[in-house]
Amino acid sequence: MESSVAALVLFSALLHAGWNALLKVRGEPLVVLALISASANAIALFTLPFLPLPPPVVWPFLGISVLFHTGYNVFLAQSYRHGDLGHVYPIARGTAPLIVAIASRIVVGETLHPLTVVAVLLIAIGVISLAFGGERPIWEYPHPVLFALGTSFFVAAYTLVDGIAGRMVENPHVYTLWLFSFLGFPISALALAKHRRSAIALARERWKTGLLGGAMSIAAYGLIIWAMTVGNMAPVAALRETSVIFAAVLAWVFLREPYGRLRLVAAAFVAAGAILLRIS
Repeated sequence: MESSVAALVLFSALLHAGWNALLKVRGEPLVVLALISASANAIALFTLPFLPLPPPVVWPFLGISVLFHTGYNVFLAQSYRHGDLGHVYPIARGTAPLIVAIASRIVVGETLHPLTVVAVLLIAIGVISLAFGGERPIWEYPHPVLFALGTSFFVAAYTLVDGIAGRMVENPHVYTLWLFSFLGFPISALALAKHRRSAIALARERWKTGLLGGAMSIAAYGLIIWAMTVGNMAPVAALRETSVIFAAVLAWVFLREPYGRLRLVAAAFVAAGAILLRIS
């Protein structure tokens, strides 16, 4: 992976961790997530008059991706209802690169250098182990883990779909903006159906936070879709999940969640994997 691509993927990881940290502001997680998704939706819709239509071949991918992203949003919101950012986020993101690595081999025939495989494994191990640094053992309260694992399958699914679709269009950023112009509708409708009053109140009170999170979300994922058009999906997906390091630091500094020695070791695993990705 070229240094410039790796640097942009790491920047994407920082943006992704940032908007996930915004989900832990005061309020029902589903409502906060809907606010950020709706804001991204509005930003993307504003750009559509200036964009060409996607080619017909990618419209089915857009529809499937919206379904997978909606499942991801629902499971992510449930994860944050039951667990801390530093607990849930590593599990949700850490297992996804392994699924992507296997699926990309089967679906699109991507082959990985042995060092790349080791790098992906190092990152995944480091990311997942971050979840074990909290004060409460996972086996005592499995709900966050189960929802986080469900989230990871949706992450892998939409990553694969969007990686393939991004390669079918001349400009992957056009695909990204068209995708985000649809993503906010399902989760917003669900939030309004379940928490109408609190959703409207939060939108009035935190609309600036929503716009910030929405812009970060579009930029973060747009960089990833672009990166998957110039490199293999598995290493890009793995390097993106270094966002858990940023998320763990944000959770420790701003949300006062525990950050123990185990998480420092996990960070070293992730850093080693990222370096190995560059070498391979």
